[in-house]
Amino acid sequence: MRSYAYWLMLSASLITHVSAAPIKAGAAVMDITPTTFPMNMPGGFSANEAKSAHDPLTARALVLDDGKTKVAWVVIDHLSVPRKVTAEAKELASKTTGIPVENMLVSATHTHSGVSAADEFVVETPGGPKLSDRQVKANAYRKVMLDGIAQAIIKAHAQLKPAAVAAAASPLPTEVFNRRWFLKPGQMQPNPFGEMDKVKMNPNNSPDVLDRPAGPTDPDVSILSVQDTRRKPLALFANYSLHYVGGTPPGQVSADYYGEFARLMPSRVGGGEGFVAAMSNGTSGDINNIPFGSSRPPRAPFEQIRIVAGETADAAWKAYREIGKHQTDVVLGMRQRLVTLKYRRPTAEQVMNAKAILAIKDKAAIERLPRLAKNYAGSTVAAADRPEQTVDVIIQAIRVGDLAICAIPFETFAETGLELKKKSPYGRTIVVGLGNGRLGYLPTPAQHELGGYETWLGTNVVQTDASEIIVRNLVEMMGEMK
Repeated sequence: MRSYAYWLMLSASLITHVSAAPIKAGAAVMDITPTTFPMNMPGGFSANEAKSAHDPLTARALVLDDGKTKVAWVVIDHLSVPRKVTAEAKELASKTTGIPVENMLVSATHTHSGVSAADEFVVETPGGPKLSDRQVKANAYRKVMLDGIAQAIIKAHAQLKPAAVAAAASPLPTEVFNRRWFLKPGQMQPNPFGEMDKVKMNPNNSPDVLDRPAGPTDPDVSILSVQDTRRKPLALFANYSLHYVGGTPPGQVSADYYGEFARLMPSRVGGGEGFVAAMSNGTSGDINNIPFGSSRPPRAPFEQIRIVAGETADAAWKAYREIGKHQTDVVLGMRQRLVTLKYRRPTAEQVMNAKAILAIKDKAAIERLPRLAKNYAGSTVAAADRPEQTVDVIIQAIRVGDLAICAIPFETFAETGLELKKKSPYGRTIVVGLGNGRLGYLPTPAQHELGGYETWLGTNVVQTDASEIIVRNLVEMMGEMK
């Protein structure tokens, strides 16, 4: 005869089994490639026009549902996440799917060969100037992006089915390089403000110039893998802390290595029709694909993109192969916070110097100025004239079983991503840059002390300890879901 304790234990086991419903997942892709050319390409200081598309731009969505919580993650091939466009897209998707807008993450790949989308629809006022051709096209592309983000979520939600998930990572150190360097004595030149930084971004790649890199890299290609109940791959969302690769054909739109990775992954994991792969940008604010200290053979347009895409796809495949078993009974969680940060302000002396630079009209005198001096003088004056004292930024943390996904709306430094991974209470952690917006670079306080492009007033706009504030909040948010 069975004891009372046995039946009590059996009942508890059955109750637990019944209440742990299998997770559901759905994924979808929307094409957001522009069809009207030429269009403005926003990357860099110089005007650049796209005249055709080399490869598609997309919005790739993954929706997960554990029966209590639904979350959505969309990766868009764009330089950044237009915040107002994204807010509207989330509202549209929420009305159809019931997913709360605060449970939606939209992150950008940061491809520099994308096109511009108006964050706000520009309206022509009666009696005012007519909209420029660039404004008209940016308005039109705004709608393409808005519809693409919203419909990707809606379609992914409509395809929810019982699924299993797993997370893994595999290192790929050979394609990530810290781009901030200490130089040998006498090699540093004045920055646009006429001051001497301690480190330089993208220095001359010569052993006579280079001393040592100013920070670490994060080598991991991390993945979130999704299968159906028959072990058929449904989706694979990856993350790598590498800036765009570049080297695209001139005047052509491209998703860079992120798009090429997505096209390779079905063959790596046996994904069939409906399989969705995406590569998100990690903490790459100080990381690029230039092998400082060594030389690389010349590459044809798009060649280096194919090389990096192939290597990241191989690393994702290795991580995928190391997964023991996908789990069906994982718990989902989501936290979103608005964090208020102070805008940086120039000193009175910096403003005076900036105005003096802007007042220079003599061509010879302008040529003697440090490179980009006029650009950053304008940024300094704009920072002084900004009426707002603070800015609210959205940060998010998602739990998928023993995986945490953190999203930060900045070009975040690798050491911040490594710190979050170290302090995370989860078995694996993915840190997504350019999530739900883009407010410039996010150096650590120690990197601010070194100076360099990413710390200049204009490329960095928030208080110098902002990275510490964000890390502290994200660690708390991850802990709340544990």
